[in-house]
Parts: sequence; C-alpha cells; structure tokens
Amino acid sequence: MQVITDDIRTLFAGFSDAPVTGLEKIPQSGSNRMYFRLRTAAGSFIATYNDNVRENETFIHYSRHFRAKGSPVPEIFAVNAAYTIYLQEDFGDLSLLGELEKQGHNDRVYSFFQKSLAQLARLQILGDAGLDYSWAITSKEFGKQAILSDLLYFKYYFLDTLQIPYDKELLIDDFEALSTYLTHVDHKYFMFRDFQSRNIMLRDEAVHFIDFQGGMKGALQYDVASLLWQAKAELPDSWKDGLLEYYMDCVEGILDKTIDRNRFVSQYNGYVLIRLLQVLGAYGFRGLFERKAHFLISIPLALRNFKWFLGNKQVGIVLPEFERLLGLMVQDEVIGRFEPVQATAATPLVVHINSFSYKKQHPTDDSGNGGGFMFDCRGIHNPGRIPEFKTQTGRDKPVKDFLEQQTRMPEFLNSVYNIVDISVEDYIKRGFDSLLVNFGCTGGQHRSVYAADALARHLRNKFHVKIDLHHIEQEAKNWVNP
Repeated sequence: MQVITDDIRTLFAGFSDAPVTGLEKIPQSGSNRMYFRLRTAAGSFIATYNDNVRENETFIHYSRHFRAKGSPVPEIFAVNAAYTIYLQEDFGDLSLLGELEKQGHNDRVYSFFQKSLAQLARLQILGDAGLDYSWAITSKEFGKQAILSDLLYFKYYFLDTLQIPYDKELLIDDFEALSTYLTHVDHKYFMFRDFQSRNIMLRDEAVHFIDFQGGMKGALQYDVASLLWQAKAELPDSWKDGLLEYYMDCVEGILDKTIDRNRFVSQYNGYVLIRLLQVLGAYGFRGLFERKAHFLISIPLALRNFKWFLGNKQVGIVLPEFERLLGLMVQDEVIGRFEPVQATAATPLVVHINSFSYKKQHPTDDSGNGGGFMFDCRGIHNPGRIPEFKTQTGRDKPVKDFLEQQTRMPEFLNSVYNIVDISVEDYIKRGFDSLLVNFGCTGGQHRSVYAADALARHLRNKFHVKIDLHHIEQEAKNWVNP
C-alpha cells in the first residue's frame, strides 16, 4: 500500500505543484480497482490504481473521447508510464442511488433520473460517432453471442441451483430465438453496460457518469433497462413508464426523427428480461457459489422485481419452455427459500456479541446455556503491528480499510455469517431467547472489534434481531462505547 500511495504522490507532483494535504483510501465495491482521494488546499482528485492495464487503457480512451463530445464523464489529468495509476476528476461521494435512498421517490430525485437519461442518450448516440470499439475490453458489440453468454450465465449460476426439471434442448432453442430476436434492433450505438444509479454521481445539481469501461456497441434499450429496473432502486411503475417515454423523446430529439415506439418498447422489454436475468446470475454466483451474504440478501428483492415484470410486460416473442421455467422460478415457495426469517417485536431472542482479548479471561455465558460461538481472529493479519494503527481500534476508518482491503477478514466474516445465520434463524423459529457470539484477538482492540461490529450489523440488517454488543477491552479502557 505504501508503494502505491508513494507512486500516486509522485504522479501528482508531475501534474501539479500544489502541496498534497491528504490522501485517503476509498472503500472498494465489487471491482479490484483501488480508489484514493487526494486533497490539496484548492480541491480534490481521484487517484485510481488498477493492475489491469487493458481496463485502464479502455477507461482512459473512452473518457477522453466522451468528454470531447460534451458528455459528463471525468477528465483524466495524468497517467503513469505503466498505465497502472491515473488521476481523474473528483465528482464527490453522492450517487443517484444515495440521493434516492436519502430523499425517497420525490420530484427532485425524478428530475435527476430525467437528467441522467437525457445525458445517457447524448453519450450513446453522439459518443458513438468516431469511437474506436477495438478498445472494448470483451466483445466489440453486444450481439447474439454476448446475449447467449448472459443467458447461460443465468442458467448455470441461478436457474440450475433451483433444481427445477426442464428440457435442456427446448430451453437452448428458446435462448437461441431470444438472442436472435434481440440482436435485430433498429438502434445500435454505445452501450454503457452497467448504467445503474450507483454509477451516476451528483454534483452541483448535475449528473456525472463513472465506470463505463465495460461499454461496447449495442442496443439503446439495454442501458435504460439497467437504470429503471435496478432492484435496489424500487422505482414505481409510473416512474418507469414516464421515464421511458422521456428517454424516447430525448432519442428522437438527438436523431431528429421519430422512432417506432411500439417496436422500441417491445425490444426494450426483451432487454429488461436479459438484464434481470444477468443480475440474478451475478447474485447466484456471488451469493450461492461464493457465499457472500450481501448478494444472498439481494436475491428475494430481485425475484420479486422479476415477478412483477413477468406479470405485466410482454417481450414480443414466444418462448414456451423458458416462459414455463420463469413462471416456476418466481413462485412464492421459491422466493421464500431465499428470504430469511424476520424477528418481530415479540421475538424473545437477543444475540449477545462480544470482542475480547485472548490475553484476558474469555467472556462467560450468563444465560445458562453453557456457552456459544467463539471465533478466533488471530489468523487475520494484525493491524496492531503497524505503528500508525497502535492507538486506533477496529472502529477507526484507517483500520477498517486495512482489514477490508489488505487481509482475509471479508472471507473470514462470510464464513462466520454462514455459520451463525443457521443458529439465529433456528432460534427465532423455536422461540429461544439467547445466543452468545464471541470474537477474540490478541489485544481485543482491532480485529475482534471490527468483526463484532460487522456481525452485529449483518444480523440487524438480515434478521432484524435484537443485539447486545460489547467490546470488553475497549470499554475497560473507555475507548469504545458499546
């Protein structure tokens, strides 16, 4: 990490004489890219580190091209010789998804969706002119093979896990028919590929786009489907319909001609289907195969979103075996497999979570049950060995960033979640009133504190269960309040 931050400072020094007043790591999301916010007295910049040089080259090329076309993408200020680090414009921390979660579905948020779609149409159509698609990371075009790939991804990582019997040959025939149908669209331009509200940043009442390096040539409808049908956004039906009409208005204005709206909407529904299936495939891979709790929790919401789509929209092509399977997939019994039991106000269960030091006495179980879970965090690299962390705890941001990004703590916690979840769900069903979970490390200061907080947050979010949380060593030192 020190080498990376030193290289960032060196790159910035070659770009500007302004003294660096701060350099902090931004938490990663789903990618391997590492982001840092570099501050000066006059403002801030985003520094990106990524050892995938091809991906960096694509993003930089796309960004410079779209910016020259007037699209709201980040300016690239400097790139190192190895193309592993680059400095870009900082659009801040507020995404459209964050504003939606904070404000709800109000007129102001709706206007941001309109602004996003207007700028999307400009980027797709005007940005397509002169764009060198040889820079595309995977396929140059989202054609039949790419659509089939998404369908098979869904089949292998989600549909097959449900163990619903089906005729394999008939299903593949339907996949072929659907991919052929969607390939023959009227309007193909630049396709963002991951156009979601979390990739739309808000600054000065304007929208700005990030994370478009996966883009390729494709149907206009795909990106609109990605935005309006994002399960986490839970947009009302009236918003989806109104925003789609607004987007088609924008497209007609840029093309300076009318489009066949019935055909456009029919094909749009087909791309909604593809996008929803691709998301379920991703949730299946990350949740059911990699056992990452966040993705498992997202599956029921995605299925209910999908169920509404199947009941209210028409794709425009008959797919007998596929439609039969999709109908079975969204039955309440299937969705219920992924929905955790929820505690209520009357649920007696309290989960007691402690962090402690193995150098001191283990926490005791006062419930009379004779004990509970005891997780040893000492196999995780110890932040306490790093001088700058010695006076901090597992609740301080630099320590949390270190544990999340430079240790196997996320993998450790996913295993903990899988084990503890079984007992919590069973205890809620059976009316038990107490479960003890202890996390120990050498000093009870960093790893165990972070892990105890993480489990408490996970159980509250997933089960809505009551939590009794204590950091024994830190409370004794009066460092951390429970």
